[in-house]
Amino acid sequence: MQFGCTLPNRGELTSAANLKVMAQTAAKNGFDSVWVSDHIVIPTDIAPLYPYSDSGELPFNPDSPYCEPLTTLAFLSGVTGSVRLGTHVLVLPYRNPVLAAKMISTLDFLSGGRVILGIGAGWMEEEFEALDSPPFPHRGRVTDEYLELYRELWTNPNPEFKGEFAHASGYKFSPKPVQQPGPPIWVGGHSGPAIRRAARLGDAWLPIGLRGTAGLEPDELKNKIQLLASLTEKAGRDPASIKTCFSTDLGFDYGVDSSERRTLSGSPEQIAQDIRRYAEVGVEYFLFSYRSGSVTEVLESMEQFATEVRPLVA
Repeated sequence: MQFGCTLPNRGELTSAANLKVMAQTAAKNGFDSVWVSDHIVIPTDIAPLYPYSDSGELPFNPDSPYCEPLTTLAFLSGVTGSVRLGTHVLVLPYRNPVLAAKMISTLDFLSGGRVILGIGAGWMEEEFEALDSPPFPHRGRVTDEYLELYRELWTNPNPEFKGEFAHASGYKFSPKPVQQPGPPIWVGGHSGPAIRRAARLGDAWLPIGLRGTAGLEPDELKNKIQLLASLTEKAGRDPASIKTCFSTDLGFDYGVDSSERRTLSGSPEQIAQDIRRYAEVGVEYFLFSYRSGSVTEVLESMEQFATEVRPLVA
């Protein structure tokens, strides 16, 4: 099993100093990767409910900083040595695909091949409109096409691509990513379309669970992993080639009654037991957020996981 952690590139804890110390602490404590999330603007009037909070409200103050993820990872690549750098997740329709492909390939080139590209189609229609992105109802087709264009730009010395939403012809594209045929694509989302996209185009499936309307207790996740394997096989690919990475919050809370305890919270022994349950149904990679009011508490949680939980599941 491998473990990563998300860093707060949004909210009150966001600063260069905080991101640096958290990324370096994660690396020092043996985490395999660090991840940041993606929004460009936060519309003041949002109709849909945020799918990953119980209240449906955004889990951060929209007036607080929200740093762009690829820029943030470029900064983190310069203050870390070997830890991998992930987007959780990059909303592909938000960016011109040729420019985004260049930013990702440059980041992979300069970081020595450390990028993991978590991707999603997006959920906030108002942000699509604010960015003049392709029409929101077409976001799934746009995302699939942009992925195909990325691969073409990253691998072909003379890129040629003609799609409904993007094209490439008659120019060179360099540097190519260190990783070939490009950074691994980890498809975010827990919906049916996300699972189908992972089966056809992804190297891993990256759902968020145990937040808001996203359940994914072990038995439910097991069923979805079996669906992913079936769809991957139908797509003519080896199901064993697609990893499952489970992403959620993790919290230490000693003495929580077992009947009230939230999954992946509690004592180190309880958390380790939960991790083993998820591993038994097919999870190979875990990505944890350490929700806290202070940087000190986040760092302490990282260190506690590394010293008290990970040895129990090694």
